[in-house]
Amino acid sequence: MKRYVIVTVGKTHSGKTTFAQALQKRLDHSAVIDQDNHAEFVNAHYKTLLPVQGPNTLKFAITRTIVDYAVSQTNDHLILCNSNRARKGRTELLERFRHDGFASFLVYFDLPDSVLQARIAESRRSTAIFRTASTFGEVLLRQQADSARGDATAPDESEADHFFVIESADNVQSVIQNIVDIVGECRR
Repeated sequence: MKRYVIVTVGKTHSGKTTFAQALQKRLDHSAVIDQDNHAEFVNAHYKTLLPVQGPNTLKFAITRTIVDYAVSQTNDHLILCNSNRARKGRTELLERFRHDGFASFLVYFDLPDSVLQARIAESRRSTAIFRTASTFGEVLLRQQADSARGDATAPDESEADHFFVIESADNVQSVIQNIVDIVGECRR
C-alpha cells in the first residue's frame, strides 16, 4: 500500500483540526497527529519541564516520537494537524517523509484574518495548550507579525506532490473528496 502524509498549513482557527478529523473519517488507514493534543498533555502533566524561553522542545519531542512510531509500526496514512507555517520546517518535514517512502499533500488554509478573528470571538476551544499566550487572539497577532517579518511563508505547489488551498469553509469537502480520490481508499 502506498502511504501518504497530509500536512496542514494555516493560522489559528483556520479549520485545520476540523479538516483533519473529517478527512480521517473518510480515509481508511489514517491517523491524525495533532500537536495541540501534545501541548495540552505536557501542560497538564509536565509543566515544570517546559522550557522557560524558546520553542516548546518537549512538545516537539513527543510529536516526533509519535510520528516515528506511526511511520515504523503502522501502515497508516498520516494527517499532521499543526500550523507548519515556516517553509524551512515544512521542507525538512516533507523531505523526511519522502525519505520514508510517503507521497505528500499540503493543504493550505488561506482564510482572511477577519474570518479568523470572528471565529476566535466565538470560540470555545480550551486554552490549555498555551505556554506563552493567554488567548487565541494573541496567537493570531503573533502569527500576523511572523508573516509580516517573513518568518512564516505561504506554501506553494512545488513543496509537495499534491497541493490544495482552502479559502473558505465551502472548499473543505471538495478538498477532502479530492484527497480521498487520489489516495483511492475511503470509507463510504
